[in-house]
Amino acid sequence: MTRPIEQFAVAAPGDGPYGITAGPDGALWFTLVHAGRIGRLDAAREVTVFPLASATAAPMSITAGPDGALWFTESGTSAIGRVGTDGEVSSYPLPTPGAAPFGITPGPDGALWFTEMSADRIGRITTGGEISEFELPLRGGYPSAIVTGPDGALWFTLNQADAIGRAALDGTIAIHPLPTPEAAPVGLAAGPDGALWFTEIGAGQIGRLVPGDGRIEEFALPDPSCRPHAIVAGPDDALWFTEWGANRLGRITRGGEVTEHPLPVAAAEPHGVAVGPDGAIWTALEIGALARLEPVRACGPRSTA
Repeated sequence: MTRPIEQFAVAAPGDGPYGITAGPDGALWFTLVHAGRIGRLDAAREVTVFPLASATAAPMSITAGPDGALWFTESGTSAIGRVGTDGEVSSYPLPTPGAAPFGITPGPDGALWFTEMSADRIGRITTGGEISEFELPLRGGYPSAIVTGPDGALWFTLNQADAIGRAALDGTIAIHPLPTPEAAPVGLAAGPDGALWFTEIGAGQIGRLVPGDGRIEEFALPDPSCRPHAIVAGPDDALWFTEWGANRLGRITRGGEVTEHPLPVAAAEPHGVAVGPDGAIWTALEIGALARLEPVRACGPRSTA
């Protein structure tokens, strides 16, 4: 059953809300990739916008850091940005020019870890701004999303290499090729089952990888051209993902059962997805809006599929 989706205008059309995350202040924070700004939507649905030093910073992904601030990638200026809940913005240029950082996540070591799409590196930045970089054992892999896995390592998608990578805290890298050619994985999330779940934008599938043995499963979506993009673990024991090419939010259970929810406006271009402070599923729409869907909470025993 599909569920109603609310939509809230947060920027001018074309400013491009892209990444989204829940902040420690009870608000939603998002990147305006085409405007060089960071936005905030509070519980009263009021919007505040914070300009970055460069209008071409192209902020992509955003996450809450261990220091109570929001951290984000600046793809256009090859930097890592930080904005406090008071609106103070800082930027840390990367040692590698043109690295085009994309994904970012808090690590288990109190630092932030990120991907460098154009440099084939995984990066690490402390909350004090100290940066380290680790080269991948391949070229042209296009590392994209990154998360901390249940094993305490950093896991990331390799969009052009059709693989999932793992970085230990010492920078040791391992690569897990996917079974499907031209899968083009992008989004990645740690699931409620101890596995890593990811989107395959090229194959129209959702994948699942078990960190312990590297076993991979893939679940075909009803529409192979839907272009699944970002994914997040929901509060309902399922995974939620955006269908960039089909204008929908999707939900997949541990056992691979898929439900899809059409967005209220055509060609909304959904990208980032997050669980909000209110427990709802929120997605960033490039048309200048955020969308909200209230999931049905699991009320029975947790699935073991």
